[in-house]
Amino acid sequence: MNKVQIIIQARMTSTRLPGKVMLPLCESTVLQVMLERLAPWHENIIVATTDDGTEQPIVSLCESLNVDYFKGSTNDVLSRYYQAASQFGATDDTAIVRLTSDCPLIDNALTTQAINTFLHHDYDMVSLGPHSGFPRGLDCCVFPYSLLALTHQNATSPPDREHVTLGMAKFKSLKTYVISALEDHSHFRLTLDEPDDYIAIQAIYQALNHRTDFSYQQLTALLLSNPHLHQLNSHVEQKTV
Repeated sequence: MNKVQIIIQARMTSTRLPGKVMLPLCESTVLQVMLERLAPWHENIIVATTDDGTEQPIVSLCESLNVDYFKGSTNDVLSRYYQAASQFGATDDTAIVRLTSDCPLIDNALTTQAINTFLHHDYDMVSLGPHSGFPRGLDCCVFPYSLLALTHQNATSPPDREHVTLGMAKFKSLKTYVISALEDHSHFRLTLDEPDDYIAIQAIYQALNHRTDFSYQQLTALLLSNPHLHQLNSHVEQKTV
């Protein structure tokens, strides 16, 4: 695991949709579906959950699936990442992959592309997200443990402590690379923040016959040919930092 650690932050205390990561989906849960979507990386995954007493459903799921997990600060997510990576043996050049547990449509091939781009090129950070034409909900950010440690040691503002990567450029000049979607699908909202997001994600999985082994190309083809699916939550506004 030392070369790549995929750390998925997960909590039960979301303010807009409490317990969202354990909501039913495809005869399992949102978090389990996400883990299934990333099955080739199973041995590299760490679920970074909280230690506030609400996390037991997440812990129980991880234990049942033999997925590594770490319990840390609810609000200081930066420290949670740093301590999780440290506990599982990260070294300075370990690739840390930041994912959030509200992304049950995450794409394994795109995540792997981000990881491989980081591993085989001289970048401080490789990312994939809506600013490059991808829908929100496929977001992925890869950086070295050394950068995580530096940020953990120096970041002081609450937003920097909560959002992990937000303050990284304040403490080091970063050479970054953003993977491009090549076409703009950023109007598709595939993340889970509010009840209507859940309705949309359920409808998408129903249209896919509850399969979890579809590609990004298949997903976008479905959304393009069935606009009512992405219109279910098109009005939801993303929370700003």
